[in-house]
Parts: sequence; structure tokens; C-alpha cells
Amino acid sequence: MVIKDIEITNFRNYQNLKLEFGENINIVYGDNGVGKTNLLESVYVLGFSKSHRFFTPNNLIKEGEDYSLIKGTIFNKIPYELEVLLNKSKKQVKIDNNVVKKISDYIDKTNIVVFYTEDLELIKGIPSVRRKYLNSELFQISINYFNAINDFNKLLKSRNEYLKRISEGEKIDLNYFDVLTEYFIGKSVFIYQMRHKFIEKINLICPDIFKKISGKSGFEIQYKPVINFKNFSQDYLYETLKKNLEENFDKELKFKATLYGPHRDDFEFILNNQNLKNFGSQGQQRVGVIALKLAEIELLKDFKQTNPIVLLDDVFSELDNNKKEGLLSYIADDIQVIITTTDLDSIDESLLKRAKLFHVENNEVLEGEVKHE
Repeated sequence: MVIKDIEITNFRNYQNLKLEFGENINIVYGDNGVGKTNLLESVYVLGFSKSHRFFTPNNLIKEGEDYSLIKGTIFNKIPYELEVLLNKSKKQVKIDNNVVKKISDYIDKTNIVVFYTEDLELIKGIPSVRRKYLNSELFQISINYFNAINDFNKLLKSRNEYLKRISEGEKIDLNYFDVLTEYFIGKSVFIYQMRHKFIEKINLICPDIFKKISGKSGFEIQYKPVINFKNFSQDYLYETLKKNLEENFDKELKFKATLYGPHRDDFEFILNNQNLKNFGSQGQQRVGVIALKLAEIELLKDFKQTNPIVLLDDVFSELDNNKKEGLLSYIADDIQVIITTTDLDSIDESLLKRAKLFHVENNEVLEGEVKHE
């Protein structure tokens, strides 16, 4: 899979921009704060109709404008013309100029793996950051998971509203609340199983990558649901979650919120039985995230039978030469990569010779290397 071209209107700091990417290595360079990350972000938004960062659609629209438009051609065996229109009140997506009503049908067309400087938040940040990551990656693998998460969020919202109404003494139909809870449990079981399988498969790949880059053994990702499940069989998950909800009903009334379910999930980066969040160096943390993302590339290739597009946002500047080589050894020549950097000297010369270069300056992007007097 490759992105052939992209056309941007009123996105972030760009008013009008049109680029054609190379099929293998693309390097976007320029000073800090000129919009290199925004360019990568536009590729991600084209694929998923939303940012990989915690921004609302309105944050993506260029200041002073009413809308943002991103169009581009994705080639995956056949070409697709994708389009994302964002304005203050709605979002519209199109495939081959036809409006797509179900976002799940739209995002199924693209596979993207992104590395960016804020990725350390996957280790250092709060659980919601890690849950967002899990959801984003599983959306690419399974449309059923995407639909299940949407249904789950609606059920969770309704269940919380009913808990609040019950706690405030309002008379409601408890039979309906029980039915709501049954549906909630059913969706939860599916989500638990999908997340568990994803991390299981990641752990078949991650430890070897971590060792190759860092030289250290004993790395793994540990899934941490709020309930300490003994196994992930459907019946066991169902009965265990149901029991926890029943036994803690009074506690949920006190907090006016659902206390057990996938919305409380987490996962940890472990090296030799210690959590990298608390006991790892920044270098080990960075390699842990890189190992996770590289394993993700392999998973997507396996599930989707096509190479993902890989976005590397200023990753090389923070890695020593051995770690750079370790990272690049897992990105094959037939994978399209878009790399941002402030310094071309941080990129290996052999890589530069094979790359298509884009220089960002003054809200414009010029192809090729720009020499300043």
C-alpha cells in the first residue's frame, strides 16, 4: 500500500498544498515548528478521518478558515481516491467521489503505522492514551471491533445515565437496566477477547525486536484489564464481568458510573518483570515503543496482506546509530516510509540517496534538497 499524492486545503498551517510521494522513502525536512508534523498528520487524517493526536476536528482547520479539505490517492492493488472534509459542525468522507456514511467502510481502505515524538506517552501517560492506541490499531485489523467499540460506548453512556438516575431516587424500569447491562457485558466480552489476542500476537514479535535493537532480553507487553481475569474464554469473561457488576452495584450507584469493563483497561511495558514506566531509562522506554510499533507493522502485513504506510516523525534525531539501524532493518524496501527530520545529517547517506526529499519552509513544501547561501 502506498499514498501516491495528497492535496491539502486549510489544514493546520497549510492553505494550499499538493505533493506527490515516492513509493519507498520520503524525507520531509526543515526547522522546528514549520509544519513537518502537520504534513504527516494530514496523511493520517486522510486515512482515518481523525488525528492520531488528541485534537478535535476544529483544531485541524487553519485559523481563520471555516473548513479543511484533504484529498489523496491510495494505491492498494487498485487506486482509491479518498477525501476528508472537516468543518465546524460536521465531517464528511468520500471514496472515489462517493460519500461514505459508515466511517468503518472508509478506514478499511488504509493501513498506517505512525511513530512520533509523543509516543513515549504510551509508557509515561495515563491509561486512556494506551486504550486509544489499542482501539486505533484494532480498528485497522477488524471492522467488527470498530463497530463493537461504537456500540459499547453508547451502552456505557446509557448505563451511566441510568446509574445516575437510580442513585438520585428516580423511578426507572429496572428490567430495562438489566437488559442494558446484558448488552454491555456482551460487547465487553468481544472487546476483551480482541485486545487479548492483539497483545498475544504482539508478544510473538516484540521481544525479538527489542533484543535486536537494545541487546536486552525479557521484554513483553502485559494486558491489564481492571478485573484480573484467569483466562479469556467467552463464558468465563461473561460470568466474571457479570458477577463483578452485580456485587458492586451499590458502589456504582455511589459513584454514578460503571466501574468495570473495557473502558478501564490498561497495558504495561515490562522488562525483566519490571514496569518500564517506573524502572526503565528513557532509552529503554523509547526502544519499547519502537518495538511495539515495528511489531504492529508485521501484524498489519499479516492481517491485511499488504504493507502499511509508515510515518516516522523526527524519530532518528533521538536514536543512536545502532538503534537507527535496528529500526530500519525492520522496514523493508517495499514499504513506503515518510520521515520528518530537522537535520539531514542525522539520516544515513545511503538512505538519502534512495529518498525523495521535501523541504518545508514558510508554510510551503519544495521538492528536493534546498541549499542556502
